[in-house]
Amino acid sequence: MFDEIGEVREGEELDLGRLAEYLRARLPTPFEKIELLQFKAGSSNLTYLIKLGTKEYVLRRAPFGNTVKSAHDMGREYRVLLRIAKLYPLAPEPFLFCDDESVIGSDFYLMKRRRGVIIHGEAPRAIKDSPDLQRAVCRSFIENLARLHRVDYSFAGLDDLGTPDGYCRRQVEGWAKRYMAAKTHELESIENVITWLNANIPAESGAALIHNDYKFDNIMLDPNDLTRVTAVLDWEMVTIGDPLMDLGTTLGYWMSVDAGDELMNMPFNPRVLMENFSRQNLADIYSEASGRELPNLLFYYVFGTFKIAVIAQQIYARYVMGLTQDKRFASFDRFVSALGRIAGNSIGKGSI
Repeated sequence: MFDEIGEVREGEELDLGRLAEYLRARLPTPFEKIELLQFKAGSSNLTYLIKLGTKEYVLRRAPFGNTVKSAHDMGREYRVLLRIAKLYPLAPEPFLFCDDESVIGSDFYLMKRRRGVIIHGEAPRAIKDSPDLQRAVCRSFIENLARLHRVDYSFAGLDDLGTPDGYCRRQVEGWAKRYMAAKTHELESIENVITWLNANIPAESGAALIHNDYKFDNIMLDPNDLTRVTAVLDWEMVTIGDPLMDLGTTLGYWMSVDAGDELMNMPFNPRVLMENFSRQNLADIYSEASGRELPNLLFYYVFGTFKIAVIAQQIYARYVMGLTQDKRFASFDRFVSALGRIAGNSIGKGSI
């Protein structure tokens, strides 16, 4: 399906009059009417479609109820995308940043709108009907991740984006702290995973520009050639770090049938692909495409699964505290619990 757009969700409306006034003073093309729609997917930073006459732009802002500005830093996302887009054309190019929170209640930026197919769980019929196309789409998806990891971040002026040394330990400790800060109830499975991760942190495998949330509903595909990625979206967690930690997050989103229907039906990845291709299949494609060996793959996968659980817990905590009214988040505690169980099972088996 193409990127789904609809009415603005309740509680996430913007002051259109103030926004129009701000944009008229800064955009080169005059406009009379401003129209606001919202992209339906996404549960972190909010993404809107802004129509100004015949012109269309995408607006990104932090979620309502955000209490940790550094976790949703629009200025950082804007500045990084400006540089990445010059070397990695699948990154949407931004062109206007606003740090005046009086306009819409938060920093925001505008970027060029990209068009394409975003798969939200349900795959297009062509993919469902063709095992060959399924294989080709999976290969393209993973090869593109390896391609991102080859970007010369020094040439792009992004050396200061992250600190590669000690990255794995900082990530484990940092996400454990985030979990404890957002904790709403006791989950022994999650805390056991934290203990295991701390006891099994490997040395860094290298340094690369990493997306940190690479999954199917964050990429766009060419509707005329579903094996071609046309855009990679949602760069809020991009940094310089261990590329295998990035791979681990991608694998964490990739469910197997034993995860149960609720997780298999989540929009992270197409169910038909998860039913027919394993996490190990994807890891093998990455190893071939990147030329990297994959020692300690269990650690990276368990960490990725844990990180996704923490993201879900943070969102659920915002809902519990009344900082968001989005009903989609009312059951996220179940996902946290399920992800803790899945990570624990992999630890018990000793494999992904």
